Amino acid sequence: MVLTWAVLAVAAFLVAAAGVGGPSLFSKLSTGEPTAPGEATTGRDLLAAAEPDRPAILLTVDGVDLVSPAVATAAAAATADIAAIDGVADVASPFEFPAGTADPRAAAFVTAGSTPPKAFLMVTRLEAGLEGAAQDRAEVAVRAAYTRMGGTLPGASIAIGSGAALGDEIVGQMEADLRLGEGIALPLSFALMVVVFGGFVAAGMPIIGAVVSIGGALAALYGFSTVMDLDAATVNVVTLLGLALSIDYGLLFVSRAREELRALAEGRPAADLTHEQIRLAMARTTATAGRTVLFSGVTVAISLAGLMVFRSPTIRAIGAAGMSVVLVAMLVGVSMMPALCTLGARRLLARGTETAPDEGVFSRLAAAVHRRPWVVMIATSALLLAMAVPALSMRLTSSGVELVPVGSPQRDFYERLDRDFPALRAPTATVVVNGSLQQAQDWAQGTVARLPGVTQAQARDLGDGYAAVAVHTGAAPLDEGSRALVETLRANRPAVPIWVTGQAAALLDLTGSIAAGAPYAGLLVVFATFVLLFLMTGSVVIPVKALALNVVSLGASLGALTWIFQDGHLASALGFTSVSAIESIIPPLVIAFGFGLSMDYELFLISRIAELHQAGVENNRAVELGLQRSGRIVTSAAALVVIVFAGFIAGKMLIIKEMGVALTVAVLLDATLVRMLLVPATMELLGERNWWAPAPLARWHARHGIQE
Repeated sequence: MVLTWAVLAVAAFLVAAAGVGGPSLFSKLSTGEPTAPGEATTGRDLLAAAEPDRPAILLTVDGVDLVSPAVATAAAAATADIAAIDGVADVASPFEFPAGTADPRAAAFVTAGSTPPKAFLMVTRLEAGLEGAAQDRAEVAVRAAYTRMGGTLPGASIAIGSGAALGDEIVGQMEADLRLGEGIALPLSFALMVVVFGGFVAAGMPIIGAVVSIGGALAALYGFSTVMDLDAATVNVVTLLGLALSIDYGLLFVSRAREELRALAEGRPAADLTHEQIRLAMARTTATAGRTVLFSGVTVAISLAGLMVFRSPTIRAIGAAGMSVVLVAMLVGVSMMPALCTLGARRLLARGTETAPDEGVFSRLAAAVHRRPWVVMIATSALLLAMAVPALSMRLTSSGVELVPVGSPQRDFYERLDRDFPALRAPTATVVVNGSLQQAQDWAQGTVARLPGVTQAQARDLGDGYAAVAVHTGAAPLDEGSRALVETLRANRPAVPIWVTGQAAALLDLTGSIAAGAPYAGLLVVFATFVLLFLMTGSVVIPVKALALNVVSLGASLGALTWIFQDGHLASALGFTSVSAIESIIPPLVIAFGFGLSMDYELFLISRIAELHQAGVENNRAVELGLQRSGRIVTSAAALVVIVFAGFIAGKMLIIKEMGVALTVAVLLDATLVRMLLVPATMELLGERNWWAPAPLARWHARHGIQE
């Protein structure tokens, strides 16, 4: 079994990561703002059908005298060279006009607000439909021509930008962040587990499982990339989630295997363990810890299945890919880990075979909570609710170049382009009109041009019975004014059908679809989780309580996310520039992933408590013993997950950094305040009512429930 998994992992790394035999996974990723089906998408599709997209390669030239004949001559020569390149549709610059930069029509191509202009812009557009290797060759040739022109102008400083280059920069940064995350997580996780287990062999087993899981995760993602578009962020998010879960599962399995081996050794040297005893210990471990891993994997997968309810292709792709990665981690946990533990059974007991005592730090903590359960519950709940308050003012956005770090070449280029060449800004909104050009013009001038903030509303014919109205305001594409304009346009429709599109419109459609899908996703996850916890415990109280506690802790993590990233606190410490909002796909992802991880720790703890209670141990004592026997595992697992998510935080991509911080806070709160304080407090207050179920359900569970 170990050899089989090892071969599969090596093959996965070679194919997916290294690209042996074909393109690598990262070369197949896409970039772009997340969208959802709706009016904006329909309008964008209609525009694309009428005016197919033509990729643009842009050049800015600084440090030259724009009225110099030498500059005009160099620009004309470059224009001729570029126009002759296969795949180029047209080239535009201020020097195509007879009067050069003095021509009013050239104003869009020279720096605004400076006299004389300090720089000029050249724009090359490729033919519509050009893609793949042909597009790459054309862009390389255009870039070479730009560079040659810059070399003929003494003192010139040039910068080149394009959508393809921005996409490459985003994917490259994602790949670098993933390598950084794994480089942080694996060695630090191994070091922590050496401390936890007191030996290299025991510590190495979960790491081996984690490495194999990463290979399986990359293979699963590679498969998904062949049938659907995967956003670059998907790989980082789901791969590190799989890494975190596989380490958790390995830690749980190895800890329980050691416990079962010690019980059978009864203080005798580890070398005296027989093969039969080792097999018996592994069977018991698989029946207990393996069952918990199975339940946890299914629970996390269900929480990610909730993402499939949303209409956004990006969110659905993350949900589908995430479920496959969770499945890989679960399979490694229940198949490879027993094999590893069997091979290294005697080495697991290197620190001795004495049975761990039932009294310790965690049992004493539970007993202390049991003495003042009301105080603990009220104080802890108040703290979590207070942390959740900032989430009430959360604003969502879909950043573009702001995703990559400040100072990166393409971000600098596009920010400078927006600042110095405002005439080339995209419209705040574009309205596709299912009518004649005259109808579009009448509505544009009679209604749109009179709206507050609108500086220009220009209609153009699209053919086939459609027209378009470009609406300009000069505002940032995603600020409140732009969103308000979209809502106003949609509220003041003409007599003919229209579709309002653009960045702000797409964001409003996306957030609306998230809000519409959230109740259904929540119902799916709540129902499925309730059923699973009932099957494990036979109680209807414990599942309800677990769901309520998870909601509170997730609310606190979203509040912390808002306080840090939207409000800009800790920006310098964490190395980011606030965009005064949260990326639109982060809240559903944090809720899905955070809920799954929270239930992971709930299962680690409740499975031990339920196991003891089913064996006849009184409620409070079962809680104390369960916390003592699982507390170290829960806290160690949480520490390991925090280490994994530190790789998110250490990365430079804003969306990944937000995800890392939110999940780190969620895990820390859940493993400390919730599992160590709120769970013992509520279980003390409810007493034997924790295990209550209506008589019909209790009888059903007695016959069909999952028990030891």
